[in-house]
Amino acid sequence: MPTDPKVNGVQQRTGAPVVNASTVGEVIVVTSGDGSLRLFQPDRDPLVFNTHEGVILSMARESRYLLTGGEDGRFLRVSLKGEVEEIASFGSKWVDCVASDGEHFACSSGRVAYVWSPDRSQPVPLEHQSTVGGLAFNARGNQLAVAHYGGVTIWTRRGIKWTKSVLAYKGFHASVTFSPNGKFVVSTMQENALHGWRLSDNADFSMSPYPAKIKSIAWAGNAPYLVTSGASEAVCWPFKGKDGPMGKGPICVAGRKQIVSCVQGFPDVNGVLAGFHDGTVVLSQIKPESDAVVLRNATGVEVTAIAVTETGSHILIGDAEGEILWFKMQ
Repeated sequence: MPTDPKVNGVQQRTGAPVVNASTVGEVIVVTSGDGSLRLFQPDRDPLVFNTHEGVILSMARESRYLLTGGEDGRFLRVSLKGEVEEIASFGSKWVDCVASDGEHFACSSGRVAYVWSPDRSQPVPLEHQSTVGGLAFNARGNQLAVAHYGGVTIWTRRGIKWTKSVLAYKGFHASVTFSPNGKFVVSTMQENALHGWRLSDNADFSMSPYPAKIKSIAWAGNAPYLVTSGASEAVCWPFKGKDGPMGKGPICVAGRKQIVSCVQGFPDVNGVLAGFHDGTVVLSQIKPESDAVVLRNATGVEVTAIAVTETGSHILIGDAEGEILWFKMQ
């Protein structure tokens, strides 16, 4: 069980909304609306680096580095020591999304996604029919999913070329993710829903309805489950087997009277952390009628980021007013 974070945690008030949090080993990196980047690690004081002018819109892990994109039009690589390398600059155009598989990395600006490869000195531009809403590589690194209006485009790398296939479904598609085994791709939508495809035959399926927009998704457990926000409980869709969630319902846990705004899973445990619009954060197993443990009581401010170190030793919680809580689990 966790210790009481009010007693044993480190609390910071940054004054800028927490946008995202990402894990690199035992380090958790937090991006903020003022362009700053903060590093939290056990037994050390937090570090603060100024990276972008304005909001950091996106972040992804690249090995032991972080990739960030901002409203200042810059695409950056940042080390855990605060060393900043500008990969590209798009002037007044925002860098909306970033992604990496550890070898290739990509960013989007407007309707174009740009992919960098070790064997090329310049990025490959991949154009789409509308503004890019989300980017994700599969685990093998040979496919890039790009979400946009009207569906998701899957780009497949063959040698030095990228070829595309379009998974069409009406509406605007935002964040996108591959299942850990690479057999499914799922996008969040503007219409308070998820939509997914089985890539072996492009069979598609809807995962709805939700009472609110789905702002956060995460993979959890070995099964695995895709855990989502957007309801008054953490909604956990099963992806085990060749059909994934097709024809199946989700397991819903950590129910409260508020809407879940942020979720985070554990890779090897069927457990999920759920943050709510009122600031409450709970921990629950993914099983029917599981009892949830409250890690933080309501603060009145929406939870916008949750991250866990790779060993599960520490948890970080961030909210829309810039409060960060960092504490140890026991």
